[in-house]
Amino acid sequence: MLFPTMKYLTRKWIKPEDLNPNGSLFGGSLLKWIDEEAAIYTITMLQSPYVVTKLMSEINFVSSARAGDVLEMGMKVVKLGRSSITLKCEVRNIMTHHTIIKIDQIVFVNLDSSGLPTPHGKTMANFEEDE
Repeated sequence: MLFPTMKYLTRKWIKPEDLNPNGSLFGGSLLKWIDEEAAIYTITMLQSPYVVTKLMSEINFVSSARAGDVLEMGMKVVKLGRSSITLKCEVRNIMTHHTIIKIDQIVFVNLDSSGLPTPHGKTMANFEEDE
């Protein structure tokens, strides 16, 4: 089963308010951006506004970013469950292509209007059509 390739759809410009006391990008800011981007990607792919983050696997900070750097966030579907979707994420510096962070698994669950897990009805064929 082939999954869509990594899609780099969102870019972020690192500003002074995004920095930690060491002058590098604050990890909490980056994780907030990743969770938001992953949620938007999932909502778009599942065509459902009712999704929640269930799990983020180990977060691997590979290199740092500084004020003025422009980052791009990549998402890729790695697994489809009955009511879940698992993404892989990579954030890199757009100019140098140095990886900033890697997350192997971000799991989202599709919910019904009552907040209970519900099947999303998507297959890999659906994703290939959306490519």
